[in-house]
Amino acid sequence: MYLKTSFSLLLLVLSISSFAQNAPLQKVTEPYFNLVRTEFKGDMAFETVAFVEQYWRIAGNTGFNNTVYRIAEKLEAAGYVLEENAKEADRFTYRIETREMRQPTWEPVSASLKIVGSNENLLSSETNRNMIYQYSSSTPAEGITAEVIYVENKEALSTLEVTGKILFSDQVSYRTLQSAITEKGALGALTYDMPSYLQPEKNTTSIQFRGLRHNEKNPAWAIALSFEAKEKLKTELAKGKIEVLVKAETKIYESEELTVVANVKGSELPLESLVFSAHIQEPGANDNATGVGTQLEMAKITAELMKQGKLDLKRTLTFLWGDEIISTRRYIEEKDKREANINWGISLDMVGENTDVTGGTFLIEKMPDPSAIWTRGEDKHSEWGGSPLKVGDLKPHYLNDFILTNFEAQGEYADWVVKANPFEGGSDHTPFLQADIPGLLLWHFTDQFYHTDNDRLDKVSQKTMVNVGTAALVSAYTLLNADAKTVDQLMLMLAAKAQIRLLTEVQLSKKAIAEGGSKEDEQKILDTWADYYAKAMDSIKDLVPADDEKTLRRILLAKEAMKAQVPQL
Repeated sequence: MYLKTSFSLLLLVLSISSFAQNAPLQKVTEPYFNLVRTEFKGDMAFETVAFVEQYWRIAGNTGFNNTVYRIAEKLEAAGYVLEENAKEADRFTYRIETREMRQPTWEPVSASLKIVGSNENLLSSETNRNMIYQYSSSTPAEGITAEVIYVENKEALSTLEVTGKILFSDQVSYRTLQSAITEKGALGALTYDMPSYLQPEKNTTSIQFRGLRHNEKNPAWAIALSFEAKEKLKTELAKGKIEVLVKAETKIYESEELTVVANVKGSELPLESLVFSAHIQEPGANDNATGVGTQLEMAKITAELMKQGKLDLKRTLTFLWGDEIISTRRYIEEKDKREANINWGISLDMVGENTDVTGGTFLIEKMPDPSAIWTRGEDKHSEWGGSPLKVGDLKPHYLNDFILTNFEAQGEYADWVVKANPFEGGSDHTPFLQADIPGLLLWHFTDQFYHTDNDRLDKVSQKTMVNVGTAALVSAYTLLNADAKTVDQLMLMLAAKAQIRLLTEVQLSKKAIAEGGSKEDEQKILDTWADYYAKAMDSIKDLVPADDEKTLRRILLAKEAMKAQVPQL
């Protein structure tokens, strides 16, 4: 029973009904949807994925740098001007930032693993591009032939004679085996470690990429095994002593780190900006060639619409391509290298999946809200998982519900499933949040080919990239051109979303109490959600000029009304 009548069920139902009928945001977003849906075909996005995914990419290596140059080429073709050649009137500009690297870069050339006496390779990099650990050194050209010793646990390493042997384990990590290689004369390691969500017994040839630390004085190599290769090796070991032939060729060389920054300068408020970020490194197609390609087509479409006079942007739009987290964090921190402040940040990571093949679904990873503390009801973490947060970790803001509303609109239009997950971290949205900038992640999970060498072009959906890119651009255009009408619609949307959430949480709390839960604990959950939405309403002030006292007053009243609507159990 409620003690505060302002949260009456009748008013709630009326509000929800009004929300459904008037569709807040639609009045301001629909013109942008109409513009973008006509232009976004996904051809450039898909072609870019096909180009990028052929390379094994880390910062500074051939694939990473070729991707950077490809992006620059396509930006120039779309009308973006290299910053050093740009004139004051040029609104579309880009630059390639160059930096020294703390360590050399690396790339695989070829690798193979064969049981001596067998006519066939157990593994070959021609079909398993992830078999060689990142930063592995090369073997001699003729390879290394040696006996394989199985390591069943960490304790076994203290008693086994490993000198001149190759270690194999599906029970302990390479890091555990490493000391036997560096200190006891073992030649190298064969490892197996595949998370269950990758369904290794189904995807028997998949190998999730692994890495070791570069050590110029003590070069080392390691091979990661597929489920199929691991099982074959264990079968042969059960019969008795075996030897394997390992061949690996890699390149480790000095290079430089490249980052691409493209800007669409705002016409009225150029010192305010929204930043899209997509990382280039990692060897897959969905991860993250799809983010690279989708974002590139987004940049192209924006320039085309503006050159045709169909669109103008009051605030600045930035597209960033680089090394995951590192480039984004640096862009945020190096304020002297950018003119605009960052108002919002959005990460595109694994945004092009054919979910019929990969599994999982498209997700919007929210900024930290109370669902990251109390994950219940329809809220669910992905298989990636997240650590429970505290109330002090929350980031109340309208961006969560704003983005979700726009993506759900595209989902309804295109018959496309859109879901959200509580904050987990681990991609380019994290640096934005750490800098107290509103930021979230667009991605897919669970993906049964995540980080494996089966994450290739046949797992990519052009249609998905169109859906993600369309909703992302519409969201950006709406914020970049936000005015008093936008603010009105945001307030309506947020008020309705708050009431729907509180009604849901009330029902969950009642159920929890009926099952023996603490009334005090459940009231804390409701209070936290109400406070979150009150502060999210207050965050709309970042779209309002400081001298617009009337609108700021309305936001304050809406915030106070939310505080007054806390349901009491």
